[in-house]
Amino acid sequence: MTSLAEQPCYTLINVPMDAEPPSEMQLKQDLEKGDARTKIEALKKVIQLILNGEKMPSLLMIIIRFVMPMQDHTIKKLLLVFWEVVPKYTPEGKLLQEFILVCDAYRKDLQHPNEFIRGSTLRFLCKLKEPELLEPLMPAIRQCLEHRHSYVRRNAVLAIYTIFRNYEFLIPDAPELIHNFLEGEQDMSCKRNAFMMLIHADQERALNYLSSCIDQVTSFGDILQLVIVELIYKVCHANPGERARFIRCIYNLLNSSSPAVRYEAAGTLVTLSSAPTAIKAAATCYIELIVKESDNNVKLIVLDRLIALREVPAHEKVLQELVMDILRVLSSPDQEVRKKTLNLALDLVTSRNIEEMVLVLKKEVVKTNNVEHEDTGKYRQLLVRTLHQCSVKFPDVAGTIIPVLMEFLGDTNELAAADVLVFVREAVQRFNQLRPLVMSKLLDVFSTIKAMKIHRAALWILGEYCTTSDDIQSVMTLIRQSLGEIPIVDDEMKKAAGEVKEDEMQVGSGAVQRLVTADGTYATQSAFSTRTSAKKEEVPPLRKDMMEGDFFIGAALATTLTKLALKYINITQDKKRQNAFVAEAMLIMATIIHLGKSGLPAKPITDDDVDRIAVCLRVLAEKSELMGEIFNTACRGSLSLMLAAKIEEEKQMQELAERKVVKVHADDPISFVQLINRSDQGAGENMFELTLSQALGVNAKKDSDPLGSSKLNKVSQLTGFSDPVYAEAYVNVNQYDIVLDVLIVNQTADCLQNLTLELATLGDLKLVEKPQPLTLAPHDYCNIKANVKVTSTENGIIFGNIVYDVTGATSDRNVVVLNDIHIDIMDYIVPASCTDTEFRQMWAEFEWENKVTVNTNILDLKEYLEHVMSCTNMKCLTPEKALSGDCGFMAANMYARSIFGEDVLANLSIEKPLHLGKDASVQGHVRIRAKSQGMALSMGDKINLSQKKAAKIMAG
Repeated sequence: MTSLAEQPCYTLINVPMDAEPPSEMQLKQDLEKGDARTKIEALKKVIQLILNGEKMPSLLMIIIRFVMPMQDHTIKKLLLVFWEVVPKYTPEGKLLQEFILVCDAYRKDLQHPNEFIRGSTLRFLCKLKEPELLEPLMPAIRQCLEHRHSYVRRNAVLAIYTIFRNYEFLIPDAPELIHNFLEGEQDMSCKRNAFMMLIHADQERALNYLSSCIDQVTSFGDILQLVIVELIYKVCHANPGERARFIRCIYNLLNSSSPAVRYEAAGTLVTLSSAPTAIKAAATCYIELIVKESDNNVKLIVLDRLIALREVPAHEKVLQELVMDILRVLSSPDQEVRKKTLNLALDLVTSRNIEEMVLVLKKEVVKTNNVEHEDTGKYRQLLVRTLHQCSVKFPDVAGTIIPVLMEFLGDTNELAAADVLVFVREAVQRFNQLRPLVMSKLLDVFSTIKAMKIHRAALWILGEYCTTSDDIQSVMTLIRQSLGEIPIVDDEMKKAAGEVKEDEMQVGSGAVQRLVTADGTYATQSAFSTRTSAKKEEVPPLRKDMMEGDFFIGAALATTLTKLALKYINITQDKKRQNAFVAEAMLIMATIIHLGKSGLPAKPITDDDVDRIAVCLRVLAEKSELMGEIFNTACRGSLSLMLAAKIEEEKQMQELAERKVVKVHADDPISFVQLINRSDQGAGENMFELTLSQALGVNAKKDSDPLGSSKLNKVSQLTGFSDPVYAEAYVNVNQYDIVLDVLIVNQTADCLQNLTLELATLGDLKLVEKPQPLTLAPHDYCNIKANVKVTSTENGIIFGNIVYDVTGATSDRNVVVLNDIHIDIMDYIVPASCTDTEFRQMWAEFEWENKVTVNTNILDLKEYLEHVMSCTNMKCLTPEKALSGDCGFMAANMYARSIFGEDVLANLSIEKPLHLGKDASVQGHVRIRAKSQGMALSMGDKINLSQKKAAKIMAG
């Protein structure tokens, strides 16, 4: 194909781009007469020139005469690279005569007393592809197997293996030779290489050796154990009848001292046997690895293996017994590990071990009380949610969970406290027997609550579920304590006046400072006035919120008081007590409105809150039956409807998950391993080959498209057909890497030298290595691969040019500018889901917003939403029933995550104006929010482009 492809070469050498090519005469002089350092530099330059396509036959004999006899180790190492890349044949295809001398020199090196020279020479022979050169060296290679140093013996085994694999006639007895060597060898690295060779060269001998020492496998080194695991897997995969012979060995390797061996052994055991004991042993091994390994990536990888085990229905029962062991993983500080562990434990927990699990989670909750760390609040929230789900799944444990969780209501972390209240609200509605316990506990902790949102929700629960006269009186007392003295305005005025007098008495001659006010008049400020702030700290919590201008809590308080007063009237027969309670409630409401209008708070009360409190006052004044029913019955009915809808939604989600389970039907065709297509093998596919193909970015899946047009879609034309050099690139995105496979065609009748593909990137892309220069014959072509690392989800651009010299031309270098390659961010974005609370929280936190105006020819609102979802890989979080119906308007929330863990949110707000008729296109906006600017802009660009495409399609 190309002159470069004809030379097998395994060594990659970085060539500095700015170096000037040296002359052949200068190199000759340096190699002949220079000292060791000069010869080293000259030899490096010769290697670089040969790699660039220069032949330099005249230097070959000079290097043999003046450089080869030298004993310098660096020179010897460079010579190995030189002999690897130098052309070894004449134009007629015969081996050059000079290589007889080279061969003799290497025979001497193989008998050299220094083990490094022997070993490195043996490594070089692994790369040599000329049997004529290898044949005279075979006796010396065999002798190296008996060398005293393990480095030499190890490389001798590798050399014999590669020679046997490429040219079996040179050493036909290699498997027998290595088998005998293996039986007498003690060094683990030598044994590993020898055993590896037997696996690939003569598997029967490898199995015989393994059978002879199967009881000693646990004492072997980890590198040898890993190879043994691979062999057992391959043998049992190819011949299932051998499982019984080797499965005991795999069991023993689960106790190896090496974590890598234990991980591989557990994975192999699961694929070889589905017996409960095997699954239990493998799962226990995985759990031990997660607990003991410090690396977070390892923890996550092994945890994913454990989760994959659970997805097999037969294995789930075995894992249910290990729930308590799985919970040991919570000792890890990483939030992602904890989250996955809690989800796994929640899926596996049964009525037999729920109580133990709750005990462990309660201990974890207590542990988080005294630890103030960045993630403690989030972890606490996770624990609260898990306990909530436990009590929904197993109502019997709710009674033991609630008292512990109620302690969190006084927590400074509002998120955890809010989750507790959501849980308490559900528990109090669904489990009647728990109401007295919840109410008494809530009354106990109410005074410790700090956050306004938590106060509001707690007041709602107390107003809704307090049914006894004593409880209602207790709530009223707590409310009075939280507000302080009433009327609030009078009390605040007295306090302000009282503090000033007190300060004046304390500070008779305070320093007075003259200040100029906004209208130009003078004002005085005394030193004592700065001390009043210390006295304002002891403000009751509800009053503090309202003084800061947050009167929504006042409206919520008015609703609670109305409910309590209406209930109190029904419970108590004594008119005097009824009127006293109602009057107190109305006084509190009136004083809240008075405070809001007084100008004392930071912000005045809003009209909405005034209206709400005024309605409550009117309800208590009129005391109509209809209002009593609305306040005391309808609210609870709404809650029960909401909870019922939530349970129904969870059931549907569960059913969808269960539908994915593959069931074998009676009329399914029988699969015969011998007749099955490789791409259809699925679970029966060789695990080692599968992981290797994934690592190399080879698509192991069967293409649904037989013509491969999906592949052709990823081909970008880089130059024009009339350019002297034509280039096109196939862009293969493999998670965190992009591999560019660039086809370069020389369309001229000239030989192009030093042809270099120069690439540069824009965005969070990084070129891993620069492609090497090469020489291209007339009308020849070649493929160059370039790797690009991706670090974040952003629209990346790869651009560059092709530079080359024309043979015999005196002009400067020629340049062909390449077309830009745009990297599609959709390859990194996957649909994800989150709760409404999390969505709102992220929406408030994310600082980058991109507002995209809808510009499309799509006529239907639902169709437009589906089109945006398919183009952006986002998932719609708004329930289907909220989107159903036709009102000419639609609002929906969407969410997705990148593989780098970046979140992207979108809010779609679209309408179809009725006055414009049926043929009017959709109008509105899509607002995108993300943590990084790049993500928000990239997603906006994607929506803009896809809209335009849709418009073209519609127009066409």
